[in-house]
Amino acid sequence: MTKPASHPNSHVDSPVVFEDEFAASLKDLFEEKIVFNKTLGLQITSLQPGQITARIAMRGELIGHYAHNRIHGGVISAGLDAMGGLAVMVAIGARHMDEPPAQRLLRFLKLGTIDLRVDYLRPGIAKPGDVFELRAEVLRLGSRVASTRMEFLSADGKLLSSAAAAYIVS
Repeated sequence: MTKPASHPNSHVDSPVVFEDEFAASLKDLFEEKIVFNKTLGLQITSLQPGQITARIAMRGELIGHYAHNRIHGGVISAGLDAMGGLAVMVAIGARHMDEPPAQRLLRFLKLGTIDLRVDYLRPGIAKPGDVFELRAEVLRLGSRVASTRMEFLSADGKLLSSAAAAYIVS
C-alpha cells in the first residue's frame, strides 16, 4: 500500500492512503495502457497525493543530439506533461476517496492538457542506463481546471528542466 500523505489543497493534516487496487490500476494505466508513456520508459516510483515521482532510464532511442548523448527535448516535455497529468489523477483520486477505486479511475477520461510551459535549464547529457527523475505536484485542483508544477532531474539530482501546466478535469 502507498504511504500516507496529506491531501493536496487541504488545510487538514489527515493522510490519504490509496487502496492497493487503485494504486496498481493507476500504475498500470500510466505505465502500460498509455502506450506513449511506455515508449518513453516512464516508471512510477511514488504515488503520494502531494508529490508524484517517476523515472526514465536513458537509452539510445531517447537521444536527441548524437554527438553529446543528450536526451531529446521532446522526451523531456512529454515526460513532464505526463507527470503533470498523473499528479492530477492522484489528486482527483484523493479527493473522491468515498467512491470505489474503479469509479475514481473513470474520472480520468476527460483529463487533458490545456497549456504546458517547459523551461530547459541545462542539457540532459547521460549515458545509457543513467536514470532521470521526474517530479510533479498539483498547485490547485479546481472543479474544471487543475494547475501543476513539474521537474526533470539528472541522475545526480541536478534540475535540468522545469514546467508548469494546466489540465481540464471535467
